Amino acid sequence: MARFVAFLRAVNVGPRTVTMATARKALEELGFDEVGSYVNSGNLLFTAAGKAADHETAIRSKLEGVFGFELTTFVRTAAQVKSLASQKPFGNIAPGHTHFALLPLTPLTAKERAAVEALSNDHDEVVVRGRDVHWLIRSKSTETTLGPKAWKEALPTNPTTARNTTMLTKLTEKL
Repeated sequence: MARFVAFLRAVNVGPRTVTMATARKALEELGFDEVGSYVNSGNLLFTAAGKAADHETAIRSKLEGVFGFELTTFVRTAAQVKSLASQKPFGNIAPGHTHFALLPLTPLTAKERAAVEALSNDHDEVVVRGRDVHWLIRSKSTETTLGPKAWKEALPTNPTTARNTTMLTKLTEKL
């Protein structure tokens, strides 16, 4: 048995409402143990045997059946989440700057990696570390120069979900 986190993409924005209590119940119905959630942005914690990729498929299918809309799901082990939260590719983040981690659904190809890192500019810096992407915004997140269109162009067939690393660090305390 291992501890995992399922990150749900684009929930609780607009009409895509996912109540965490209902999502937790769905994971329990899948047979997962120690099911919990952290904040209301689609972060589900659970314990299970098996592979992360198998859990992604099962959770996505179950939640789409429960909520009635697409719910791309990204599963990482607790160790992967702890590693992601502790990485500091930009050093210490200056006050007022924002550091996000992006989790791609599948590992980046060399072409995708190059396209993602080419997004970097004076305001936004992007680096790939292992499977995941680190994104530094030298201001508040709402002031980024990299909107959804830029990410879609860099990763046209590989969806991602983003989490603020401050939140990820707090989430690791629950693992």
